[in-house]
Amino acid sequence: MIDERDRKILDLLQRDAAIAVSDLADKVSLSVSACSRRIQRLEEAGYIERRIAVLNRDKVGVPTTVYALVKTAHHTDEWTEEFRRAITDIAEIVEAHRLTGHHDYILKIVLPRVEHYDVVYRRLVRRIELFDVSASISMETMKSGSAVPVDYAE
Repeated sequence: MIDERDRKILDLLQRDAAIAVSDLADKVSLSVSACSRRIQRLEEAGYIERRIAVLNRDKVGVPTTVYALVKTAHHTDEWTEEFRRAITDIAEIVEAHRLTGHHDYILKIVLPRVEHYDVVYRRLVRRIELFDVSASISMETMKSGSAVPVDYAE
């Protein structure tokens, strides 16, 4: 069970994983050692999976986002694992979700420019058989981030 201080620690860490423990401890009204112990406990309990750096996509040369909607005629566990391996090996595919509805999967693909989508598409279809793939180019990012609400954590 976690409390409000734990939730506040999780919220602050997910917004800035590089925050100094002393600053974090001040923000949640704990001693540095108590705050450090709570962070360790939250990591061990699996609330914190990893700490990462969020890169500036323009600076690293991948400012374009394409979403590819994928349909497949295959729904076996074996095909799904093969698909998972195929997309894992393509660095430009940064997210993939299995869906309900008319499409089976959605892929978030980051690219240097929209023309590069064809390179990624060809690499994907060489690795795995797909029924249909349709892509949409993101014109503007309206909201972006990886922070999730912590109010529901138990």
